Amino acid sequence: MGQRPFDVRRTRTTLFDAFLRARRQAGGKTPIIEDHDRKPLSYDDIVRGAFALGGKLKALSAPKERLGVLLPTGVGASVVFFAIHAIGRTPAMLNFTAGALNLKAACTAANVRRILTARKFIEAGRLENLIAELSQFAEITYLEDVREQLTLADKLGAVIKGMFASTFRAPAHPDDDAVILFTSGSFGTPRGAVLTHANLIANVEQAYAHVKFDPDWVFFNPLPMFHCFGLTGGMLLPLLTGHKTFLYPSPLHFKEIVHLIGDTGANVMFATDTFAMQYARTSRAKELCSIKLMVLGAEKVKQETRDIYMRKFGVELLEGYGATEASPVVAVNTPEMNQHGSVGRIIPGIEWKLEPVPGINEGARLVIRGPNIMKGYLAVDGSGAIEAPPGGWHDTGDVVDIDADGYVRIVGRVKRFAKIGGECVSLNAVEWYAQQVWPEHNHAAVSVPDTRKGERIVLFSDKADAEPGPLLEWAQSQGAPEIAVPKKIVPIHEIPVLGTGKTDYQTLQRMAEQSVTAEAA
Repeated sequence: MGQRPFDVRRTRTTLFDAFLRARRQAGGKTPIIEDHDRKPLSYDDIVRGAFALGGKLKALSAPKERLGVLLPTGVGASVVFFAIHAIGRTPAMLNFTAGALNLKAACTAANVRRILTARKFIEAGRLENLIAELSQFAEITYLEDVREQLTLADKLGAVIKGMFASTFRAPAHPDDDAVILFTSGSFGTPRGAVLTHANLIANVEQAYAHVKFDPDWVFFNPLPMFHCFGLTGGMLLPLLTGHKTFLYPSPLHFKEIVHLIGDTGANVMFATDTFAMQYARTSRAKELCSIKLMVLGAEKVKQETRDIYMRKFGVELLEGYGATEASPVVAVNTPEMNQHGSVGRIIPGIEWKLEPVPGINEGARLVIRGPNIMKGYLAVDGSGAIEAPPGGWHDTGDVVDIDADGYVRIVGRVKRFAKIGGECVSLNAVEWYAQQVWPEHNHAAVSVPDTRKGERIVLFSDKADAEPGPLLEWAQSQGAPEIAVPKKIVPIHEIPVLGTGKTDYQTLQRMAEQSVTAEAA
């Protein structure tokens, strides 16, 4: 099905050497990466840039030191990523939307003492206050200052090193730490996941074996590189397989994104359902008609989103599933095998098992093992200790159902069940019910303590006049359990999302608790 079968032997290298392998196969002068500045770089350009920048960063850091990267998706962030690898350091990708408290916790866990960023980015994002907070516990290094220090000798040296890159790059092992990423924090404080070189390369190879990519397709990635979907799918996958990728700094610039997709003729795109719907609504004429493969993850794909893409652009959306701990792709539908309502089949090289969850009758907890599964979680105290998955098995925390043909259907997260009167109710199902009644709106459900029934459901909706009556009528007509119909619906202007596009359930939980408290007062 894919362009080459999954071969675990191809994973036994490092990211920098895998990049050099791709350069040899595609040709060093091949333009391979571009962003909104519209200045394409070739493989040779990236290698030279990595050695030039890396030489300066080497003087500012110690071997194997973890360097924080606080940058938007773009060519600059990609060069920085490979520069850090060229000198034998480890990038810790920092979520600039997470807030100072979470970023401080992340830096403590990863023992980050220096953060690389750019003045242009800080000014454009109005992040001066955040930088002031971060500078209290880490050295802030601005890349503009580093580049100004580059001499002619540095640049000539980078050219020579680029010609003999395998000799001059720092030695590393496939099982060494390659990146520190932090989980999304949808339900609590983000955790630091340590991914090795072999983990990331394995996931690239697994995805490439599972999905058939035309060799001439161009990728378009607006997802943040601090999120594994954006890092692996949007940057590493195309670069390591010889596909040009166009990087954009924010998924929220809807008009700019659809214009650039039309202008660049991009064919492959990764997004979330929320962002995809906004792109479709914003697009004029045939701006998205060049898309041949669009994979959505992080949240359930709505039928309305599928319909608008097929109607306007002739694009069949593919739903997938992943986790930071899995580098991230676990399962994905393909154009040849696309079952709506599922997240596709599990990709090659992953073992899986299902473990029953007490009180949950539909589905079971998914546990996975494979070459793409993380080295482990970082201890939060900065000691450097890593909590490895027991026996290599990672508990996803997701309740799934896998049918006889191998298609995976997400029932919900273990944390996403409310226990009402002794019965477990899926909050994902509650959201789906609301979507059937009000398909043009967004909804999110959380649960709060209830003195009579243990817990009760609070539904947030951006439909201003949403109320329980129509939802109850629909449930009764469809035979859905009435216990899953929320008695309380809170109208909200917009469902809050994280920088990755996932629903921010932590914020909604606080809002629900405040609403219930105010109601009881």
